[in-house]
Amino acid sequence: MKLLCLDIPQPGASLDQYQPHMLDEARHGWQLYKSGIVRDIYFRQDRPGVAILAEAESVEAARTALREFPLAKAGLIDWDVIPLGPFLNWEMLFASGNA
Repeated sequence: MKLLCLDIPQPGASLDQYQPHMLDEARHGWQLYKSGIVRDIYFRQDRPGVAILAEAESVEAARTALREFPLAKAGLIDWDVIPLGPFLNWEMLFASGNA
């Protein structure tokens, strides 16, 4: 299952509180990438944070892996995990009368 995972900063969390965890955060991301859970990771452009495209058996399996990030374990972030599926509207292009 493909998932879009967006970090959610917790109320009161600050970048100064993040700093001691950042090296371990990157290491954990690398481990998840090598294991095939993290497929792509991007810095958000609207605010500090990340967007991850992940692959997991279920939303809960992804949440379990994401909760192991040091910032999540420290209670500084949580995750919004959005399941994605194939875009099926391409079929409209081939419906009769749309040629």
